Amino acid sequence: MDHKKISFQDTQSFSPFFLDYIQQEEKLKKFYNRFPAIEAFEDQIRDKQKSFSLDGRSSLHKVLKAQYSELTITPLVESNIDALKDHKTFTITTGHQLNIFTGPLYFIYKIVSVINACRALKKQYPKYTFVPVYWMASEDHDFEEISYFKLYGKKYSWKTEQQGAVGRFNPKELKSILEEIPGDNSIFRNAYLKHQTLGEAVRYYVNELFGEEGLVVVDADDHDLKAAFREVITEDIFENTPKICVEKTNKELDKAGYPTQVFARDINFFYLEKSIRSRIEQVGDRFQVVDTDLSFSKEELKKLIAAEPEKFSPNVILRPLYQEVILPNLAYFGGPSEVVYWLQLKGVFDHFKIPFPILMPRNFAMVMSGPISRKFEKTGLSLAEIFKEKNILFKDWTLRHTDHDLSLEKELHTISKLLTDLKSRVQKIDTTLITHLDAESKKITNKFKNIEKKMVRAEKRNHEDKLRQISEVKDALFPNGSPQERSDNFLNFYQQDPNFIKALIAAFDPFDYQFNVLRYPFD
Repeated sequence: MDHKKISFQDTQSFSPFFLDYIQQEEKLKKFYNRFPAIEAFEDQIRDKQKSFSLDGRSSLHKVLKAQYSELTITPLVESNIDALKDHKTFTITTGHQLNIFTGPLYFIYKIVSVINACRALKKQYPKYTFVPVYWMASEDHDFEEISYFKLYGKKYSWKTEQQGAVGRFNPKELKSILEEIPGDNSIFRNAYLKHQTLGEAVRYYVNELFGEEGLVVVDADDHDLKAAFREVITEDIFENTPKICVEKTNKELDKAGYPTQVFARDINFFYLEKSIRSRIEQVGDRFQVVDTDLSFSKEELKKLIAAEPEKFSPNVILRPLYQEVILPNLAYFGGPSEVVYWLQLKGVFDHFKIPFPILMPRNFAMVMSGPISRKFEKTGLSLAEIFKEKNILFKDWTLRHTDHDLSLEKELHTISKLLTDLKSRVQKIDTTLITHLDAESKKITNKFKNIEKKMVRAEKRNHEDKLRQISEVKDALFPNGSPQERSDNFLNFYQQDPNFIKALIAAFDPFDYQFNVLRYPFD
């Protein structure tokens, strides 16, 4: 595949907050520990090595061996799991929801990012071992967000009455979708029809897709892993410290001119059991599980935390901390929104004395199939232009290729000068006429602007075939106006190219913060 890169700024697709982070804006530096440059990992390794215990490693290793006990795994996955017992082994992590059939393309991009980061770090720091990790959001209960995917322009949706943490759902209901989707879907057929929970199914297909690269899947919905989080669970529920930390940071971000995305509650845990994942709220001297008849006294809740910590599921505020408590982790890969909300959490990490991970933007990409690549070549557009909003793109292309002068800028300038002169004359006669003159001036200006629009529209009709071609390219790369990576499924390419994932691994550089454009040959 042909591979080119363009700057994030040129895509006009990223928030100023995210761009300021990438550009190391000075006023943002207090909200993170180290910028994601490969040289920064030397100190990050030192900090994590000091803080992460051998007991923590032993517990993690035991849990992963159990979670992988029913899977056929590659020697590299087995080696990586065993290596986690060693104090010179560290993880690089990304997390994502359990979208059916992997969901949008960027799920694949996230995992490729962590795999390549581990390769680069091993080359830079050969005496250490770096394990790529996919953290399953198995405790999440927002089923709507994971319930569909788009393949070849068609949306496939899972309808179910199941409730609670999605990782515990029975995936066999997906059989009807398996019968509908075209092409080879054997990986997903084996995943969904031969496993009892969605979490097990996702671990299976992720292992099938990335096992050769040594990727380790972590499901943190586990008693032993939650046991390491008891201190945080207790302090959050009874002292509400994380809320204080986050609110302080949010005020500082707001003062610096940055909007915040997440907000802490007094209690940042859900109660998790069977088909329930509901918020815990304090009501008087009782602790109520919202939308249920469950409630606990303070002493009852303390006993439950001690005996069954797995029944407490962290929300968006404390899930990142939970990850860093149970993993010997150095860096987290996320999208623009993830990177931004993690910056709200450093105060929480500082309070609990857990090293704040290096925040790494995942790789971003657009992939052109052979036919789309051919059409794009014929349009004469630059890569940056394809990111423009469609109407602006059409207008700019038309103005660049017309043989006529479609701009009335000169005429509008002349009219503006005439009206300004007229306003000066009218003001000397009767100032009450100024309001009327301003209104008429606006009407005249708008009429000329409308004439200009109609001229451009008429010229667009003269280039109808070429603009239709541009529209086809735009619609393919931005389905329904959404970036391809957030809409299309990886099977769009994988079914035609079994080496698609390997091509991404070969192309992406996790430390080069630019947008990737990959084009299949069209000859």
